[in-house]
Amino acid sequence: MGFWARLFITAFALWAATQLVPGIEVRGVVRLLLAALAFGLVNAFVRPVLVLLSLPLTVLTLGLFLLVVNAAMLGLASWLVPGFEVAGFWPALWGAIVVSVMSWAATRLFAPAADLPASGR
Repeated sequence: MGFWARLFITAFALWAATQLVPGIEVRGVVRLLLAALAFGLVNAFVRPVLVLLSLPLTVLTLGLFLLVVNAAMLGLASWLVPGFEVAGFWPALWGAIVVSVMSWAATRLFAPAADLPASGR
């Protein structure tokens, strides 16, 4: 899937989080796109390091600590983009869950069949 498609899917997921989670706000479409870009960059560069560093805790909690890592990435993106606000840990946690689910669903819905992994092969 292309860069622009992923950017718009992430922007849609962030917009859904602003609608569903009190404590997450974005001011304007340009800020929404900047937030999606920042969230994608943070997930690409910072998240792998945090996942590696928190691996023992992630294993101990059977993967649930990854929700905290995702919430931290959302909070970091909000810190980087003025006009994109996350009010605290709980809105970040719920927002990360919403963004993850919405991104997954939108990718499954809009991705061409060639981009999806083959099941049963």
